[in-house]
Amino acid sequence: METNYKYTIKKDPEKGILLVNEQGEVVEATDILEKCGNRRVFAFDGKMGAGKTTFIKYLCEAMGTEDVVNSPTFAIVNVYEVEVTRRKGEKAKGERQEVYHFDCYRIKDLREAMDMGTEEYLYSGNYCFIE
Repeated sequence: METNYKYTIKKDPEKGILLVNEQGEVVEATDILEKCGNRRVFAFDGKMGAGKTTFIKYLCEAMGTEDVVNSPTFAIVNVYEVEVTRRKGEKAKGERQEVYHFDCYRIKDLREAMDMGTEEYLYSGNYCFIE
């Protein structure tokens, strides 16, 4: 079953940057991850500068990364460490896992993606955030 959720990044002069769902309600990054259950591969679509990397930054921060989250345009894949979550937001103290953040802007074709080991990332069981 394919499900598409759409969120928008809004700038509020008082509250800063907010994530907003299709109904205009402000949502937390952790709510998005909980709503998606066991899904681990996420695709982000939008024009350059639309806020995809900012959105991914919020997700990684909500998952407890201490890494700097930025666009992997030149590296194509950035790896961040986050806290392992057990049940409904409960963190597994001290346990960490990797999150893979892809920027496919510079990938020219499927062969190039396969040559860099994309399949291994996608089937790792870790979160994969793809722009």
